[in-house]
Amino acid sequence: MDHNGDPSVPRASFRKFLEQLSGAGKAIGVLTSGGDAQGMNAAVRAVVRMGIYTGAKVYFIYEGYQGMVDGGNNIVEANWESVSSILQVGGTIIGSARCKAFRTREGRLKAAHNLVQLGITNLCVIGGDGSLTGANIFRGEWSTLLEELARDGKISKEDVQKYGHLNIVGMVGSIDNDFCGTDMTIGTDSALHRIIEVVDAIMTTAQSHQRTFVLEVMGRHCGYLALVSALACGADWVFLPESPPEEGWQETMCFKLSENRARKKRLNIIIVSEGAIDTQNKPITSEQIRELVVKQLGYDTRVTILGHVQRGGTPSAFDRILASRMGVEAVVALLQATPETPACVVSLNGNQAVRLPLMECVQMTQGVQKAMDERRFSNAVQLRGRSFEGNLNIYKQLAIKKPDSQITKSGFNVAVINVGAPAAGMNAAVRSAVRVGISEGHKMFAIYDGFEGFAKGQIKEIGWSDVGGWTGQGGSILGTKRILPAKYLEDIAAQMRTHSINALLIIGGFEGYLGLLELSAARGKHEEFCVPMVMVPATVSNNVPGSDFSIGADTALNTITDTCDRIKQSASGTKRRVFIIETMGGYCGYLANMGALAAGADAAYIFEEPFDIRDLQSNVEHLTEKMKTCIQRGLVIRNENCNENYTTDFIYQLYSEEGKGVFDCRKNVLGHMQQGGAPSPFDRNFGTKISARAMQWITGKLKEAQGKGRKFVNDDSVCVLGICQRNLLFQPVAELKEKTDFEHRIPKEQWWLKLRPLMKILAKYKASYEVSDMSQLEHVHTGPEEPAAI
Repeated sequence: MDHNGDPSVPRASFRKFLEQLSGAGKAIGVLTSGGDAQGMNAAVRAVVRMGIYTGAKVYFIYEGYQGMVDGGNNIVEANWESVSSILQVGGTIIGSARCKAFRTREGRLKAAHNLVQLGITNLCVIGGDGSLTGANIFRGEWSTLLEELARDGKISKEDVQKYGHLNIVGMVGSIDNDFCGTDMTIGTDSALHRIIEVVDAIMTTAQSHQRTFVLEVMGRHCGYLALVSALACGADWVFLPESPPEEGWQETMCFKLSENRARKKRLNIIIVSEGAIDTQNKPITSEQIRELVVKQLGYDTRVTILGHVQRGGTPSAFDRILASRMGVEAVVALLQATPETPACVVSLNGNQAVRLPLMECVQMTQGVQKAMDERRFSNAVQLRGRSFEGNLNIYKQLAIKKPDSQITKSGFNVAVINVGAPAAGMNAAVRSAVRVGISEGHKMFAIYDGFEGFAKGQIKEIGWSDVGGWTGQGGSILGTKRILPAKYLEDIAAQMRTHSINALLIIGGFEGYLGLLELSAARGKHEEFCVPMVMVPATVSNNVPGSDFSIGADTALNTITDTCDRIKQSASGTKRRVFIIETMGGYCGYLANMGALAAGADAAYIFEEPFDIRDLQSNVEHLTEKMKTCIQRGLVIRNENCNENYTTDFIYQLYSEEGKGVFDCRKNVLGHMQQGGAPSPFDRNFGTKISARAMQWITGKLKEAQGKGRKFVNDDSVCVLGICQRNLLFQPVAELKEKTDFEHRIPKEQWWLKLRPLMKILAKYKASYEVSDMSQLEHVHTGPEEPAAI
């Protein structure tokens, strides 16, 4: 057992890891360039710490390329403490500037000279496509720049040999999410948080006065923010640069707004991307839209331009975790690079970090702009990637109700039920299911209060406008209970007969999964259960087998992260304090582990990784060492069920005793605040998309069997729909049984455990990080399977 670092890593494997990935004798420069984005600091922190951890020297390059050209005290060596307390800060602490000089060869010559003097031949560039293209040009010219410097006598011949090659790895920091090849760029999720906060606030005032609001969001060339925020708040209309409205949109839009008012909707929200255009490439401005609505409909209409608010504020939990993963992966990529490796970008695909050739992504990104300039709009939407196209189609299906005359009635009745504990985003999922179902011709029924309500007959038909405004509501409007169906099977079957229910959609947590198993097992006795049944995972614990993510976990994670930020701040006045924070999750350590990564905790105790008193001792010693530096506070996160004897109180008392005279302790149990609150943009979106997909599956199953009069008895008609690595998959519950630990209510294998070492490395423990599975460059992916991007 190695008490110097993390006890779970024997010395030998750690040594092997460092040999594989030694940064000794290497120097890495990190810079942020172009527009700033929340989460850039988390990326900088990860690059610095991972670099130092592998034995490399890491240098801050201040003010982007400008600092590289100017040199001097713009390029400074960083140490472990230089990136302390920046995880929760928006923007970038090393500054960013647009730089004209770097666009010229003379500028790049100066930059090369400044880097060679410090021996920096590895660059990590965090910025948009312009910054990354610049880096690639620099890399291409590097050897000729060095030869020129040697000719001018500025560097020696040996230097030309020694520093003959420049490695470049990019990370995309851009709130617009306008970079092809990655599902999410650093900053996008946080920008969506800012937009949704504003929309939620505006909705309450608009409701009071029956107003129409035109909201302008950022995105000069990319409509991602506008589209996703429209999807997340159920906007009446959205204007995007990639998908301009058809000719005569003015009448269509005004008709749609007046129709919504006639349905008793007291407000209208119109979202406009700042780069919105019509089919002739002429700009559509917010002011134009306002004038149109006032002139045609006479509604009280206001314009709100969000502007730079979207770039500001603290990064969301998603962005912190994304940036930390990308930063570590970028260092690994730099240390593994050879002169033959092309410059790469570290990006996200589903929930996996991948490396893509930088120029391939840049060319694709520029291809979208070209398609828009040439008015090939459907092409532009396709090039943006499958998740963009999916978002657009779902938005259209949910926002615009077709007239009844245009909907072919299917003759099927589909019921929706919430099961388990409430989770933020459940209502968005119900709304989406109801509207997709109606647009596919089904009659939709809502079941109130879980399986108990089902047995008592609390079932009502639910219409299109009944679910209006549900996306932003927390908790469960239908009501939800943890009660399982086993003891009510007779009654539930009778209710399904009475209401002739042809399919069932369950939105819930582990109880929903158990309920689905029980209904499936009862098919032999009750033929009413021989219908398609699908479950969409919704629980803060994220412990449902068959999915890497569940609705509600992101909202809970943001609550934990925000609380930890505040708690850390409270310690800034009183030095030398350690906080012990207890999170929910049952036996699943997802919230504790990811919360620790997002909040920059020193340790996270979880059930999945057993620990003993020696580990607790080693953590106390680690914190005692930390108190000798300038970072005089600690944060320890404990999952509520990580160990029955090492309770939160026990750990608090142990730390208090062992830390006497060095630090004092406080404890905090976060409790049910993790289940409440308005859903985060991620959960609204995820709930909306995954639930729409579940309804499409139900429609497909019902249509297949139509007229054949056969019952659904196969395993593949009872499924859980979830994200697995990079794809959306329907998995039969019969197959998932093998993968479940029923005693502890968790899946036997959990993807996020791979991120454990990441948290430890960033907290200065010795740990081995798996580097093998993604050292290969991939190509920008456009395959046939379903993308899992949110």
